[in-house]
Amino acid sequence: MEATLYATPGNPIPGNPLVGFFKGHRGANLRYAVFKSTAGNTRGTIVLLHGRNETIEKYFETIREMTERGFWVATYDFRGQGGSDRVIKDPRKGHVGRFEHYIKDLEIFLEQIVLPDTRLPFFLVAHSTGGLIALKAAPRLANRIERMVLTAPFVGLGGQKTSPDNIRRLATLATFTGFGGICLNKDDPRKTFDGNPLTTDPQRFARNQRLVADHTELFLGAPTARWLYESQKAIAEVRNPRHLASITVPTVIVAPGNDPIVPYHYQESMAQYFRAGQLVPVPGARHEILQEQDRYRTQALAALFAFIPGGEPEETDPVNTLTDSRLDA
Repeated sequence: MEATLYATPGNPIPGNPLVGFFKGHRGANLRYAVFKSTAGNTRGTIVLLHGRNETIEKYFETIREMTERGFWVATYDFRGQGGSDRVIKDPRKGHVGRFEHYIKDLEIFLEQIVLPDTRLPFFLVAHSTGGLIALKAAPRLANRIERMVLTAPFVGLGGQKTSPDNIRRLATLATFTGFGGICLNKDDPRKTFDGNPLTTDPQRFARNQRLVADHTELFLGAPTARWLYESQKAIAEVRNPRHLASITVPTVIVAPGNDPIVPYHYQESMAQYFRAGQLVPVPGARHEILQEQDRYRTQALAALFAFIPGGEPEETDPVNTLTDSRLDA
């Protein structure tokens, strides 16, 4: 099986990346790509972790901007999604046996791909579920990762008809009664722009939907009860003040102010106990801030590149100025 990246109209592949598979935990084949800097000076490597049901292709635009600023980018599809091996027979179900498997995959990626094949220093940028993985792994990353930027990290669950507590109870019951592989809710069939919880940008939304339509095999439906159970356990762990106190990697949390999937208040409350972390609100933005309108996306990128050394910060440091912005009601 050959590892491939897919270009779609309006979403070309950046540069000439190295693409392949690496063996994750328990031998899972995980698709990865390494993109070299296109600038004169190399400023280090960004390890990019995306969200549940996302792929490398969805981040081509952001990867291009990173490489143009002098960074290498190393990224991979999580187990069970994208171009990586599925972990149960139904390829449409989002499933994981243990959340710890994501952490072990990340550690293997760092050891086998990032450390030998890319350039120091190393930074980590993660979105949503990727942010939860980064937070859980962070105490182990202090000697390898210089800084982290997390966009809308998955530290709470919103946007559901059922309350988070009831979802947790149902997921726990299903998991421990042998039904961890079932989905507690149906895949949302809505693929229209109006009312979507992800972005207010119609062009980027359409671009991403074209990717889904052209390469359906890369994408998933609803998560399983086991995935929800494991994720809720991980959320409880990373929100514990003792865990947050154990994280020493300097971190910026870019928190969309109008996010129905991971509501802002979850990120704000966690940041109060996160001594190594700093919260950067972006009022009005929805969950996928790197797929948002430029007026929101530019704020997120400005915070990212101001925080990562060598990223050519703007004259006004958004990491300091945005924290005083008022959120939308």
